[in-house]
Amino acid sequence: MSKLYTLSALPFVAVLAAAQTPCDQLKLSFPDVAIKSIQFIPAGPFAAPTGSLTPVIPALDPAPGGRGGAGKQAKGPAPGGRGAAQPLPVPAYCRVLMVLTPSSDSLIDTAVFLPTENWNGKLQVVGNGGWAGSISYPAMAAALKEGYATASNDTGHRANDVGGGGMFALGHPEKITDFAYRAMHETVVKAKSITTAFYGKGPKYSYYNGCSTGGRQGLIEITKFPEDFDAATVGAPANPHVHLHAAGVERSLELMKNNAPLTQAKVDTLHKAVMDSCDALDGVKDNIISNPEKCHYDPSALLCKAADGPTCLTSGELETVRIVFGDVKTKKGEVIWTGYAPGTELQVGSLKTVPTGPGGVWDVIRILGHQDKDYDWHNFDLDAEVAQADKAGIDVLTYDLSAFKARGGKLLLYHGWADPAIPPGHTVLYYKEVLNKMGKKQDDWFKLYLEPGMAHCRGGDGPDQFNKMGVIERWREAGQAPDSIIASHVTGSAVDMTRPLCAYPQVAVYKGAGSTNDAASFSCKLP
Repeated sequence: MSKLYTLSALPFVAVLAAAQTPCDQLKLSFPDVAIKSIQFIPAGPFAAPTGSLTPVIPALDPAPGGRGGAGKQAKGPAPGGRGAAQPLPVPAYCRVLMVLTPSSDSLIDTAVFLPTENWNGKLQVVGNGGWAGSISYPAMAAALKEGYATASNDTGHRANDVGGGGMFALGHPEKITDFAYRAMHETVVKAKSITTAFYGKGPKYSYYNGCSTGGRQGLIEITKFPEDFDAATVGAPANPHVHLHAAGVERSLELMKNNAPLTQAKVDTLHKAVMDSCDALDGVKDNIISNPEKCHYDPSALLCKAADGPTCLTSGELETVRIVFGDVKTKKGEVIWTGYAPGTELQVGSLKTVPTGPGGVWDVIRILGHQDKDYDWHNFDLDAEVAQADKAGIDVLTYDLSAFKARGGKLLLYHGWADPAIPPGHTVLYYKEVLNKMGKKQDDWFKLYLEPGMAHCRGGDGPDQFNKMGVIERWREAGQAPDSIIASHVTGSAVDMTRPLCAYPQVAVYKGAGSTNDAASFSCKLP
């Protein structure tokens, strides 16, 4: 928890008439914060501040294997949103930029936006993506537009620190703690205090909104700091982050050993066979598999009977398919991470390429696990490496959310079935383990929605847009628990499909009449 501090500020309404701008009244002082600027920003198209509040740490040397890896959040205005070509118009606001230093080795770039009129009385804190390293300004702008006070941070490092990826954590245990949970929690604490100072009262409700790494952050928040939020929307959680990336390493090494990539023609053949088998299981053939868990197509049916060709798969190519779409397991059979869902064959690039190394996901092992940038990936052993890297403490490794539930918290968990970055099956396993831990009847505060055809956090052929904040607000504030949620698919600026999203394990099934692009033509049923 943060240290006590005082804020030299008067309530917003009391001094508005005397202040040159609405932000002039805000005089902040924290023992562990450097306030960089407090600025009034007039209404208009949103423009993010340029530059970092603290300097980038230069690379030690070029990082082997590249960067990135599974779990990188797509860029856009808000987790789960599609994005817009033009800057988002936002109301006038007070912009607070600061650097948090909860430890001697912490430098956490943080921003708080406070609408100067028509504040909805609530705070929305937004999450990050990938290894983070930047403030989520577009997501903050989306929250600001809806009337929220909002906050975000860069998790305690810059994206290019020491070469990028997880290199920031080499020799910096405090920065690992910041990335794991402290940066987000300290942001919440400071944002609530600043909101109180500005408006003369604290937020009536505090909400969390994040996807990918932001999903992991949300799960850590409600588990470790259940008092921080009243409700949370958590998408495609990269949790456990260590397990996700370790599974990526294991797949890469297996693909290297197998050395049998598919051509594009063979990927097309595989995808067509999967869709022919499973597309119509929901009653409509629309290039979307609504329930991949019921898709049991066996690709061995494509084994070449004679000469190799574009419409069949060799035994080596079938093994590639098994590696990519199969679960990664320990020697004891524990699932480290599930394989990709059927229907994503065209999006999963690892079917067509043979890695030359473990890639950017290797930083979880060499840096978080061993604190050794030169650790040889040829020594990788899945069971031992996961156990070692788990000691870094960046993940949620418990399924007990009882403290959050006891406070009246609501958790909306969602994931796209066609996610090519973070296989969604692991989110299903997390949901089931929470029920195993806390009891089967938890739907008064905890629900999972799987979005058919949706890619990573947004995009794809399926309906990927719905008002997540509206759903959890009605749930938390009015007791209106969501049942089915209407989601939309948008092409350009036009809605061309709506579908109901059903609370897991229900799925949307076509009624047999009506437009297949209209949600009213579907109902939620148990498979």
